Formats: sequence, C-alpha cells, structure tokens
Amino acid sequence: MDLLSRDDLHRLLSTKKWASPHKKVVALVEERSGVVELVEEHARGTCLGGSAWSLYHYTKNSPCVFWSKREGVRIFYKIRQPPLNVPSKLTPSYRPASIESVVVEGAKVKVTYSGLAGAGVAALTRAMAEGVESVEVEDWGGGSKLGRATITLPRKEKLIIGVDDTDRKDEGATWSLVNEIAYNLSAEIGADYLEHAIVQLYPQNPFKTQNCVSVSVSFAVLPHQKNLVVDAFRKRLEESTLSNETGMALLQGIMVDERLTRFAKNAKLRMVSLDEALEVASSCGVALKEIRGRRGLIGALAAIPYVECPDEAVRLPGDENV
Repeated sequence: MDLLSRDDLHRLLSTKKWASPHKKVVALVEERSGVVELVEEHARGTCLGGSAWSLYHYTKNSPCVFWSKREGVRIFYKIRQPPLNVPSKLTPSYRPASIESVVVEGAKVKVTYSGLAGAGVAALTRAMAEGVESVEVEDWGGGSKLGRATITLPRKEKLIIGVDDTDRKDEGATWSLVNEIAYNLSAEIGADYLEHAIVQLYPQNPFKTQNCVSVSVSFAVLPHQKNLVVDAFRKRLEESTLSNETGMALLQGIMVDERLTRFAKNAKLRMVSLDEALEVASSCGVALKEIRGRRGLIGALAAIPYVECPDEAVRLPGDENV
C-alpha cells in the first residue's frame, strides 16, 4: 500500500492525460447520530456526466449510503456509522464502483473508494481534490484493473442558517442578500458554502413583502470555526438588513428532526404563530436569533429543513407543474 500526499499524487499523475481531478471533497460529521455527510464536486467542477454516473452507482452499490442527491456536478451522500464492513463485490457495468467505508478517527475522516476501469481512476482522482490531506493507494487501477484508494479528510461540521424578512416594499431581496453574505464569508473565513434554498411560504400571509419566501444556507466548518462563522453572519445581517423584523435560525448538524419538517410544511399551508416557532425550535435544538424584531424568526425556522431540497422548497403543496 502506498501512502501519498495530495501533492505527491498530482506529481505522479501529471503525465497521465486520463487523470481528471475532482475539484473538492468535504466530510461532515454529526456525532449524536453517527451520520457522515460526504460532499464531492466532480472532475474539474464541470463533469456533469461523471457526477450523474457517480450518484447512480455509488448510491446503489454502497451499503453505507442511505441518502443522496446531486446538484449539478456536486454530489451529497449521507452515510451511516459505524461502517458496515461489507466486502466489495464489483461487477462490470452492473456494480462497477462502491464507497466501501467511511471511518471517523478523531479529527480525521477516512473514505475508501473502489472501482473497475474508469471508476478505479475516479478513486484516485478524488484524492487529487481540494480538501484531501493524504491518500492510501491499495490498487492503482486504470484500464480494466481494479482501483482502490482511501482518502483522508479533515473532520468538519454542518451549520444550517435560516433567514427571513430582510427587505422592504421599495428595496432589497432576502435570497440575494443571504447569498452574498454566505459567499463572502466562505471566501474570507475558508468555510465551505454548500447549499442555498429559497423557501416559498404561505402566500396569503398579510405581513409579506411580496412573494413571501424565506432563505436557508449551509456551511461545512472546522469545529473551531463554528462561533466565528455564526457571529460574522449575524453581524453582517444586522448591518445589511432593511427590515425591522429580521430573524435568523441556526441548526448545528446534518439530520433534521421530523417535528421541524412538519412545522416547515405547515408554514407553506397556513399562518403559523411565533409561539409555535419558539416551541418547535426549543424541542428540535434550533437556536433563534432576533436580528431586528421577532416576526422573521418564523420564516427563518421554516427554511431550515428545506436547505437540502431547493427544488421542493420553491413549490407550494400540490404544485407539481415543474
């Protein structure tokens, strides 16, 4: 077995025209549930075909994966811990690739990939991605051969932030303000900006500015970055909002409580009260932060569960036209 740094692997494969590096790989850990969320940005950040292929085969062929989605070239997998230690039984075309295991070791996460032919190449090119610290290559792969490699990633945690009510009748837009705050914080602090969702809420709300939406975003952060990101986000929201009813909600973790999901669905169907929001937030481990006023806390909380399903977030119940 060969133990290499990411730079070592880049040098070794620099003459191989078939080696197309993944852009980024991130591992998030939720200790209370034992779930790891793995986020991959496929080759060069442009390879849509590779991301579609990977979503299909790694989800189907990896017993540890219980949920997945694709957004463009980025793939999100949720993985159970402890590892199932199911032997890899790869078959050309039908079962050509697998995530064999994901193991958390202190501040590190080790992910083992295996694959046949081009899938074996992908096991190596993931190790060339931003975020990878080192790789153990068991089988180099290529051609018709098996490839197997284990990458080591820093252990990160997930922050989900919901925001509502930052604009006024004549100016502003919550979706874009939140996107700008998240984008700039990611560039300045180094936290990974992962997701953005615009959540359509009850259209008959008499307090709405116009379209009645709230917004949620998520980040992958190193444990020591959590407070820094939250405090910086809150400060910029305070400085930038145009409303006197701005609210912010914060969930630290990957898995969302079903009670919070029910609350969010209700917020699409009817008026929900601040008391309902306060009760649900308290029972589901969500911190509510008054930026200006309290009314925005309702929509901010309702946005949290939809961060991982933006296509569903924009719809009202019963709207299947898209």
